Amino acid sequence: EPPHGPEMVKNTNMRWRLPLVCLLWEVAMIVLFGVFVRFNPEADAHWEKEKSGRNLTSDLENEFYFRYPSFQDVHVMIFVGFGFLMTFLQRYGFGAVSFNFLLAAFGIQWALLMQGWFNSFQNGKILIGVENLINADFCVGSVCIAFGAVLGKTSPVQLLIMTLFQVTLYAVNEYILLNLLHVKDAGGSMTIHTFGAYFGLMVTGILYRPNLEQSKDKQGSVYHSDLFSMIGTLYLWMYWPSFNSAISNHGDGQHRAAINTYCSLASCVLTTVAFSSVLQKKGKLDMVHIQNATLAGGVALGTAAEMMLTPYGSLIVGFICGIVSTLGFVYLTPFLESKLCIQDTCGIHNLHALPGLIGGIVGAVTAAAATEGVYGKQGLIHAFDFTGDYKDRTPSVQGGYQAAGICVSLAMALVGGAIVGGILKLPFLGDPADENCFEDDVYWEVPEDEETGLYHMHDPAIKPVMP
Repeated sequence: EPPHGPEMVKNTNMRWRLPLVCLLWEVAMIVLFGVFVRFNPEADAHWEKEKSGRNLTSDLENEFYFRYPSFQDVHVMIFVGFGFLMTFLQRYGFGAVSFNFLLAAFGIQWALLMQGWFNSFQNGKILIGVENLINADFCVGSVCIAFGAVLGKTSPVQLLIMTLFQVTLYAVNEYILLNLLHVKDAGGSMTIHTFGAYFGLMVTGILYRPNLEQSKDKQGSVYHSDLFSMIGTLYLWMYWPSFNSAISNHGDGQHRAAINTYCSLASCVLTTVAFSSVLQKKGKLDMVHIQNATLAGGVALGTAAEMMLTPYGSLIVGFICGIVSTLGFVYLTPFLESKLCIQDTCGIHNLHALPGLIGGIVGAVTAAAATEGVYGKQGLIHAFDFTGDYKDRTPSVQGGYQAAGICVSLAMALVGGAIVGGILKLPFLGDPADENCFEDDVYWEVPEDEETGLYHMHDPAIKPVMP
């Protein structure tokens, strides 16, 4: 089909670019894994020897049986939850689910390497077990969040390049927070949500497209696309207790993190529904709020979930987040777009950025308020890892470091996002023209009837698009 109109300027043909990037990078992964990656003792065939060395009596004491259920839940969240959450765009369902799939599949491999070099590097080798898989999924979670801001406006090559840089920065940021500042951030309010969201917002700010007003109709949803998006919401909502507790301490830490998150999520749904109704003229609910703001309670417990926040404290956090997130969708998203030139397709500012900041603050306050009376002497040491170099750290000092962690994540996200946004502006990466944004058929073979717009005939508000 010959190019017509402004399309002549944009070459979105992926025929050599996408295969080249995918194949080259996968070969690089194979080589790097070959050089560096090995099984850790619990996944290695020497496990029998390891068992007797550690006086373990049963194979069930292998970390696999403890962490794998959490891993499965987190894995479903990344691929099904985030993938389907983004299918609300009426003509971008293929891109939403499948580009999410692509960037996550590449991201987990690169994350295993990056996080491995920082955290499980021994004698020149990265030793991986099931916990590394969870951490790689967490890392990719932050990329899926950032993808939400640029959804529909970027080519798959741009997304892969963004993933490469973001995973790298994530690993550095995570190392600074968890190892150098020694902060607690089990479910990643700071490392995953705050970092991922502000990184994505910065990238989309740099890639600002002033002429997207014309495609406002395509940025909307249709009845069934919103229903698809709810699939993602419900998977995320159900599995978020696993997400926040996946790498917590065995025993009480993990147990508590799941309970706290569960309470916060439940509370968040009610305030979201209440405010969604209050803020509309006739009190009708807005599906965008129900798809997104109902999850904010999970984001905001990412840091404090494993602390002694108490169930009623969790309900309060969820209560506040449902309100803040819904208000964000109604008032902040239009403001960001009109005043700050930030076009945030999925509203990640309201679901991840603001609740992520709230989560970081709740974590800092909860840590600072920790006492021996509440935790017990051993419990306090165990909960905050006040051992080794940190044995003299007090809860109030820990609270200060937690707060510093929020600032570091923000700085890394904003500076990193600005640089990566600049790189993604390079003209040969195949980004779509303004009038092709939020359209699958730039990068996908779309079934015929959808292209001709017959698909939208039942909706008189949408004019059929003739081929």
